[in-house]
Parts: sequence; structure tokens; C-alpha cells
Amino acid sequence: MKISVCIIAFNEEKNITESLRSVEWADEILVVDSESTDATREIAESLGAKVLVNKWQSFAHQKQFAVDQASNDWIFSLDADEIVSEKLKQEILFLKTLPEIRLADGFRIPRLSVYMNRTIRHGGWYPDFQLRFFNRQKGRWKNVLIHESVQMNDGAATEKLKSDIVHYSIPDAAYHHKMIGERYAPLAARQMFERGKRTGILKIATVGLTSFLQTYILKGGFLDGIAGFCIARFAAHHSFLKHLLLWEMQKKIDSNN
Repeated sequence: MKISVCIIAFNEEKNITESLRSVEWADEILVVDSESTDATREIAESLGAKVLVNKWQSFAHQKQFAVDQASNDWIFSLDADEIVSEKLKQEILFLKTLPEIRLADGFRIPRLSVYMNRTIRHGGWYPDFQLRFFNRQKGRWKNVLIHESVQMNDGAATEKLKSDIVHYSIPDAAYHHKMIGERYAPLAARQMFERGKRTGILKIATVGLTSFLQTYILKGGFLDGIAGFCIARFAAHHSFLKHLLLWEMQKKIDSNN
């Protein structure tokens, strides 16, 4: 088994070094850069990665482009703000020693997020299994606007690994708030709209509180201290905003009819 690690990046000069160093064991490291204006490409090349530039369309499109350009069928997909833990590395190296006939076609991997300098294990954030290690002959990235994932072919077998991808996605509260307003909520609203989902005033008024209670109480977010409270509060804001944006899309369509 030969493995290609595929990483997508845009202005990730602060993160890309640790991400790349965590996958030095791979047979190939491919970085697909969406026209960064910082030193992302130079850093990646200096650490031995093959770097391709591809204009941004969507997360799913960029990740599938990386898969298609890889030299090997076995793909390990990693974001530039993620690292492979030492234990996960050892699990993967063990799999490389096995005959491929004994392997599943894809592997789901737990992802451990670091938020406000704390690992988050509650609030629905862990284990957050991600299908990131797979044979590209048996699966591909599903073409969606947000929450992209690998969709395996019918009949393909998947298994779970035990060790973590470590995710450093949100450096501070200001960034979290910005990403909800500029990326996550608008994309989620657009995806809901395109799938025929609709919302109303009552839903807009209550969805934030419902989301907060689910994250903070039912899913144990309170066990993560102030970080858990912030995650629940931002989850509430995200739910409220995406439904409000969806409602605005609905009204715009209604006014044009």
C-alpha cells in the first residue's frame, strides 16, 4: 500500500508546517493551494510537498481535485489546520504492513478539536469521526457546499481507527464569530434552500435556544468549562443566523413571483 496525503490550503503559513511534519511518513504529500497570498506554497515546497495551484470553487471540489491529482489510490485527506497524532501514525503504518485484501476500503478517524487552548471532548465535538483514509477507487468527495464528506461506493467496507486527527480550527472567539457570519451560516442557508428546506418566524425565534440547550446540556458541553459555554453560544448564533438567512432567501423569491 502506498499512501498519498492530500491537503488543501489557502493562506495557511501559520499552520502548514506542523500539518506537513505530521505526515512525513507518507509516500506522497500533495498540497492543493487556492491562490494563497502568503508563504503557504513556499513553506510546503521546502518541506517536500508537491504543490499545485487550483482556483477555489468549494471545499468538496478542491478536495476531490487533490484526490484526482494524487499518484496513489490510497488517500489520506488532511486539512492544513489538522495534524496526525503519533498514535494515529503508528496505526496507519501498521495497516501498511497488511495485505490489501485484508483491509477495508475506507477508515473513519476520530477528530479531536482544540478550542481556546483546550481539547474539547463534549458538546457533540468528539469523537467527530471523519472518513479521511480511503481507496479512491471505492469512494469520492460528495459535492456539497458545506460539511463535505467522502461518500463510499455501494458495497464498500469501512472500519474505524482508534487514534485522533488533532484539529486546530478556531484560534479565538473573534475568528469563530467571523467564520459563522461569513462562511458557515451563509453556506448552510444556501444548501438548505437548494435542498428545498424552508423556515419560519417561530423557527427563527426558537432554534438558537434549542441549539444551545442541546450542545451545552444534553451533549455535556458544560463539562468543557468556559470553552464549552462559548461553543454552545456560537452554535446557537449559527443556528439562528442560518435560518434567518434562509428566510431572507425565501422572501426574495416570493417578492419576485
